[in-house]
Amino acid sequence: MMKNIGIIIELDNGKIKETNFGMITLARAKDTELFAVVMDADAASVKEDLELFGITKIVEVCLSKDQQANPVVRAKVIINVIKAYNICAVFGLSTATGKDLLPRIAAFLEASLVMDCYAVDLEQNLVKTSQYSGKTIATIKVTGDVLVFGVRPNAVEPVKAQASARIVKLKLDESNLVAKGFRVIKTSEVDESTNINLVEADVIIAGGRGMKNGDNFTILSKCAEKLNAAVGASRVAVDAGWVPYSMQVGQTGEKVSPMVYIACGISGSVQHFAGMKTSGMVIAINTDGNASIMSNCDYYVKADALEIIPELIKHLEND
Repeated sequence: MMKNIGIIIELDNGKIKETNFGMITLARAKDTELFAVVMDADAASVKEDLELFGITKIVEVCLSKDQQANPVVRAKVIINVIKAYNICAVFGLSTATGKDLLPRIAAFLEASLVMDCYAVDLEQNLVKTSQYSGKTIATIKVTGDVLVFGVRPNAVEPVKAQASARIVKLKLDESNLVAKGFRVIKTSEVDESTNINLVEADVIIAGGRGMKNGDNFTILSKCAEKLNAAVGASRVAVDAGWVPYSMQVGQTGEKVSPMVYIACGISGSVQHFAGMKTSGMVIAINTDGNASIMSNCDYYVKADALEIIPELIKHLEND
């Protein structure tokens, strides 16, 4: 029996985030039809990209700017899609947006929810996610008419599967979208055009105690610009007030899975390692040869990051 799978597409300035493609790859399975839900752009503008990864239906939902900013409205839109197209499973990214949206959908539907997962078996309804600071892998059996999954960005390698997609426009019952008890007090526009999202970055360069102060993080920022990378930090750097919490990687920060993770002056505690252990390649720069990060990396340099990174920047500028 064919299963209809809903996939919530996240966009950035009208373009599909690359991390969507790994999620779509994970959602593809035998006897499934993939419905991509687009709420923030013209579906025709993303149709070709979605077809490359096996999407056969694109549900276009037109929302006003105020509606787009309201997570309750967005959750109710997805519920409308689920009911209209008999969706049995919903996939979204475990990003800040996904963490705001997916639990609301599950709560409204009283549905099973697993966040930060990296493997899903839709035939047996089994899902895998890490627990206890990444020390163990939990395989969870989920049940229910609708299942909701938050997929860890970059956890699945995108694999193309050319398809032909049809765009359908969902007509919404506006009265059903009212978010009772929800009021927008203040909104502000944040220019993130020059920043790469930490959770979705392919390359991350992160600093810890060895950076010595907040001003030295500008060195990492300069290097990140050359590498098209995001800048992260350990909890020590955040607690010291050198950088904002949004940059923290670790058990109490962001869980990341970049292709390359460069740890600068980071000791590599269990709590920090829990947040970046699924990185493709780990490179450590530390003056302490006995630091935990040195035994949990692919390559290391026993040196001061404040000396190594400026030299790396020079080489990158000359290339």
